[in-house]
This record gives sequence, C-alpha cells and structure tokens, in this order.
Amino acid sequence: MRYAFYFTPPADDPLTDAAARWLGWDAFTGTALAPDGQRPDGWESLVAEPARYGFHATLKAPFHLAGGQTETDLLSALDVFAAETPAFTIPRLKIGRLGSFFALVPDGDADALDRFAADVVRAFEPFRAPLSAADIARRKPETLPEPERTYLHDWGYPYVFDAFRFHMTLTGPVPAERQDEVAAHLDTRFSSLIGGPLPVRGLALCIEPERGAPFRVLTLAALSAAHRKMA
Repeated sequence: MRYAFYFTPPADDPLTDAAARWLGWDAFTGTALAPDGQRPDGWESLVAEPARYGFHATLKAPFHLAGGQTETDLLSALDVFAAETPAFTIPRLKIGRLGSFFALVPDGDADALDRFAADVVRAFEPFRAPLSAADIARRKPETLPEPERTYLHDWGYPYVFDAFRFHMTLTGPVPAERQDEVAAHLDTRFSSLIGGPLPVRGLALCIEPERGAPFRVLTLAALSAAHRKMA
C-alpha cells in the first residue's frame, strides 16, 4: 500500500462531481463512473492516466510508510497538522495546458498554495520510506535538472518547493492536432465551476491499495477555520 497527500474539494462540491464524471472515477467512493454527456473521441485513453489518481493536486507524492510507522501514526499526525494549518482560498482556477496535457491551474498568484504544499512535504517526510532504485529509475533522473534530481533523492519527488506547480490534472498527453477540440470539451464542462473562489479547507490522505490500483480518499482532514489570505 502507498499513501499520498492531495488537495481535493469535498465529495459534495460541484467541481469534484464534474471532475469525477469527466475522469470516470470517484476517489471518495471508489466507484467507476459511466460516461455522461458529450466526450471527445478516444476519451478513455485521454483520461486513463489521471483517472487512476482521482481528481486532485499532488502535495506529497505517493510513498510507502517508513519502518516503524503505522497508518494510525500517520492519521494522528494529519489531525495535528490540520488543526494547526489555516484554511485559505484560491481566488479562481483556469484550464491550463502543461506541455501536452490539460489541468486546472491557479489563475493568478499562488504563493499561499506553494507555502501550503511545502508545509505538507516537510511535515510528513518522517513517514516516507526511501524510494527504491526502481522507483527512482522510473522518474528518469538523468533527464531532470540538478535541483529536481536532488529533490527526488532527498524528498521522494522532483517537483517540490521551488519546482512545485499546483495543478489538478484532467487529461494525459493530448496530440497537438486534438488540443483545441479537447480544450473546447473541457471549457464546456468546467468553465462555469472555476470562475470564482475555491476554498482550500481540507487535506486529503489517499491510498493506493496495491501498486497500479486506483487511488481512494482515506480521509479528508479539515484545516483550521482561521483563514489566511492568498498572498
């Protein structure tokens, strides 16, 4: 089993529902969802990669528990972290293209998100077992810039701290000739849901029951009610 810390809105948020139906996987219930509405040709292959992880933004990438640590210990640490970490608000999201794939990304300043992600990475590092040689090799460290290669070895993930970019993935790689078509589908499905503020009120602990299985939300811990500004 692997664990991961993700951001996701609550299960009953309209954005969560729309994204789960787009991806075909509800990580809160562990349920595969039948297609709804119009979808682009080859939809299954377009969403196959992000669907396995559920609708989320990665904060601390999947990890095995370190020796001597238990799930109970991890849940207790999450309760403490959540109680001490103020909720905040993302002013709005937009549909962005990151390389050849699409994701929801912040539309404007993201300093609070970056600080939140860094806090999560540091707070739960004692629970992370070192990566295996095979896991390091899967990341192709020889292709990474030196700082990201160092992050991979030191923190188990290359995209942390100054290399972190908040994104909620909606597709896998999309061929260049199909990107306008897919963008139109995503705009139809999500534009009415991302124009206003999105509260960050919880931190999700997710599990991968076995390697390659879909991720599920184990718990969504509520952050402190004392809000901090997105600045």
